[in-house]
Amino acid sequence: MLTGNIPPNPDALREALRLSDELLRNIELDETPLSRAVLKAVRLARLLNDSESERMFSLESSGYPTTPEGVPQPGWSIAVGAKRGYIDRDPQTKEMREFAYTDSIEEIEQEIEANKLRLQAAGSAPTTSNAQHSPFIPPPHMAYIQERENTVANIRKLTERRAERRTLIHEYALRVHYELKFSGVAADVFARLRGRVDHAVGERVPESVKRFTAVYDNLASENPEDWSNAVHSCRRILQDLADALYPERADREIEVDGRKKTIKLGPENYINRLAAFAEERSASARFEEIVGSNLSYLGERLDSVFQAAQKGSHTTIVSREEAERYVIYTYLLVGDLLILTGEA
Repeated sequence: MLTGNIPPNPDALREALRLSDELLRNIELDETPLSRAVLKAVRLARLLNDSESERMFSLESSGYPTTPEGVPQPGWSIAVGAKRGYIDRDPQTKEMREFAYTDSIEEIEQEIEANKLRLQAAGSAPTTSNAQHSPFIPPPHMAYIQERENTVANIRKLTERRAERRTLIHEYALRVHYELKFSGVAADVFARLRGRVDHAVGERVPESVKRFTAVYDNLASENPEDWSNAVHSCRRILQDLADALYPERADREIEVDGRKKTIKLGPENYINRLAAFAEERSASARFEEIVGSNLSYLGERLDSVFQAAQKGSHTTIVSREEAERYVIYTYLLVGDLLILTGEA
């Protein structure tokens, strides 16, 4: 999911797209220290109201809190989710268990540089002396070699950890970047469809223009009951359209698999009337099949929401995203039906 509970506003989305592109360039071209890049990731998550990622990148920047007993919750879960966990032997119990490194990204970068300086300052190995050494005390060159090997191993470990942090930030920025670009394309496509449908609806059923306006207002609300009201408006829009395109009339009979079936075309049978309109106007059986199938699905769902609301239920629409889907489906169907009139 792209965002948290509260959808970001359009200005925030535009800034987030720009920032994600900038962050990807910074990482891929190694233009900035990772400790700066992670602060951009914090801002990117905040622009998208992505509180979980914002918290994770904040801890990546500041370091994870620790106690003598280890990393407390919820920091531990976030560290594991950020792939900081590793398996090692517990120095006390001698058993293998999971740990997590807690250093901030800036501390990891500083430790790498400090170890590199230490390695550089050591220079070449000291010359072996002719003096005799105790068998219990390693000669100076042996101690030097061991220290150098430890430093090299430490640099390797820290470099791997920094690479893991770079991958974490890059994967997040890349996912967000493509999601934002896709949502922008989808928004442009829907904006064109909306403009075409709004114009045609205004010509054929002007009262429904007001209903569409009410739909947008209800979707912008934080109240779930308003989301259900948006769906109820979609039902009324389809009813208005059915009344305009295919007014109520006598039921008709059709033959299906050798049996007669009655198609009701009364006032409340708006889905049947719209399907009949599509059948009579369409020269393509495939178009008729698609429109009829979508009408049946959407009509049944809208009716069930309406009937539940009539009984006092307020849980039929559980999220804004669900309501938005029905609004989009309604737009697509209205557009398909108005195409048959030559008005969309």
